[in-house]
Amino acid sequence: MSTTASVRLRGLCKRFGAVRAVERVDLELHPGEIHAILGENGAGKSTLMCLLAGLYAADAGTTEIDGRPVTLRSPRDAMAAGVGMVHQHFMLVPTLTVWENVLLGAERIPTLLRPGRAAAEVQAAADRLGLIVNARALVGDLGVARQQRVEILRVLTRGASVMILDEPTAVLSPDESEALFRSLEVLRGEGTTIALITHKLEEVRRWAQRVTVMRRGRAVASFERPGRLSAEELASAMVGEAVSLEVDRSEREAGGPRLELRGLAAASDRGLTAVDGVDLQVRAGEILGLAGVAGNGQVELMEAVAGLRPPRGGAVLLDGEDVSALSARRRAERGLRYIPEDRTATGTAPSLSVLENLCLRRYRDPPCRRGPWIHLEAMDRRCRAQIDALQIATAGPGQAVRLLSGGNLQKVILARELSPAPAVLLALHPTRGLDARATRKARQLLLDARDDGAAVLLWSEDLEELLALSDRVAVIVAGRITHTVDHDTAELATVGRWMTGGGDAA
Repeated sequence: MSTTASVRLRGLCKRFGAVRAVERVDLELHPGEIHAILGENGAGKSTLMCLLAGLYAADAGTTEIDGRPVTLRSPRDAMAAGVGMVHQHFMLVPTLTVWENVLLGAERIPTLLRPGRAAAEVQAAADRLGLIVNARALVGDLGVARQQRVEILRVLTRGASVMILDEPTAVLSPDESEALFRSLEVLRGEGTTIALITHKLEEVRRWAQRVTVMRRGRAVASFERPGRLSAEELASAMVGEAVSLEVDRSEREAGGPRLELRGLAAASDRGLTAVDGVDLQVRAGEILGLAGVAGNGQVELMEAVAGLRPPRGGAVLLDGEDVSALSARRRAERGLRYIPEDRTATGTAPSLSVLENLCLRRYRDPPCRRGPWIHLEAMDRRCRAQIDALQIATAGPGQAVRLLSGGNLQKVILARELSPAPAVLLALHPTRGLDARATRKARQLLLDARDDGAAVLLWSEDLEELLALSDRVAVIVAGRITHTVDHDTAELATVGRWMTGGGDAA
């Protein structure tokens, strides 16, 4: 790792209205290092990196890249200066091939483009960088891990020497995360500067050479060799006080089945079979974890249970009642709650306020409603209590929810879906994008719902989290349940192998 900074940020500031997202931040990034940016949700880390990537213009401060002052007004300016960003939500066109996506938006494309030659050049670049991907494959046919490699390839083939990664392992399995960091190690060895935004403290401890901690828009601490620190010490630096990452998980006897799936089948958006005759029971007072690599039918299964996707066959039963013909709203009225995968498009109404989003399920019921009238004062009290309980970083109940950070958006969804207590809870990635303290809180809320008698069907791509929270684990491969295992006998390596189709079906 070089001691000469490739990036110097001095006194960087950015405000959004009255919110000070970044306040007088100094930061140096060096060639040949993975530099982690840590902080609670809303701490300003993503905003800071968006300033470096040219997505926002700084209100004050200076930026130097390779010793030269630069003004970054757009991503094109940043790329011209050698800075590229790989976003958490990929910016790819699924109907185009890998090589077409890599060339899309490039500064210089030959007037007479030769597809065969272009594909070969992209393939050669991918092979050189250790990014295993077929340049001629359609992006829409790729899993998320390979799509991420395409994003990295786009950035690097445009000459970026500084690469920003925003939550790169949020949707990856443990094996895919390992493969990604092995590729990053190759790039680091070639002198690439890597800035890593993540909430996964063990990733920081294992892979980062340095870490900067942000709190309320300021850089408050910096550590070299963060592997020498414990996860609790890093979490404490983030929040400014001692933090416990343990949750209170007690063993309990489950009751009768609250959610039953009988031969459930459903199609993908492309009309292909995604859920293929699934039989499952989730009992009262139980968390059933759904373990599977992304794209194996988890989303389609959850949407079919929630009433958001028409089934091709089979039945969904809530407390013994067949609800297969009921709408999502009618299922919700029977106590089914849903934490969706996409918190922006599905989980919230971006144009509405924090208050309106928190009260979407309760505005018809007392105390939010009195006779034919909506009781705004009661809604406001309820909203403020939920903001305080989950420590949602917001300017107030009236703030548009689209202005919240991703982690705070997730907190809004959790607060809404867990109050009142659900009978059945479908949870997809409930802790994705949450900081360490908020992750602990969210996990405890799931366990509390279980202890209150809810049947919880959980899908998390954090396999360690899934095994820690679940009373039983069901493995799904190609839309079918291949194995089920109890909490006491579930092993990380074995379940991981089953997820990729290894082992005999049970």
